[in-house]
Amino acid sequence: MKKSEILKEIIETRRSIFPKDYSTEDIPQEVLEEILNSSNFAPNHKRTKPWRFRVFRGEEKLNLGKELQRLYKEITPEQFFLQKKYEDIGNKFSKSNVVLTVSVNFSGLVPEWEEIAATAMAVQNMHLTCAANNVGAYWGTPGMKDYLGKFLQLEENQKCYGLFFMGMIQN
Repeated sequence: MKKSEILKEIIETRRSIFPKDYSTEDIPQEVLEEILNSSNFAPNHKRTKPWRFRVFRGEEKLNLGKELQRLYKEITPEQFFLQKKYEDIGNKFSKSNVVLTVSVNFSGLVPEWEEIAATAMAVQNMHLTCAANNVGAYWGTPGMKDYLGKFLQLEENQKCYGLFFMGMIQN
């Protein structure tokens, strides 16, 4: 099979796969490293590599989920608060093997939109690498992401743009 055919197949079969469809199997460390490394090949103006990914596994991952639940409860007006949504937040984290936070580091060297676009391309590279390795993934952008800066210890020139959930796909 030609490289272009392989690439075409991966692009055409890539889709968002949600935590409810993940198996309990761990993503092998070498596969996780391959996924993360693929982000480094995203185009980025002036080589700023603005993407910042933080890997959450195990207890740290569950704590991130608890923080998002806390934020949801804190920022949602009582009349709009849904217990099911609150519980679903925790379930996403417990069913995911790995969760990455997706943040942008604004260098000031190029327009902000270019740094955001470069980060999105880095996430797309990871998504395609996940697809090639039978790893389910999706980029979630809950409103609570805007309140994660302190928890993630982001710097003033950094902003969280979502969460990248990953898990092995159930067969």
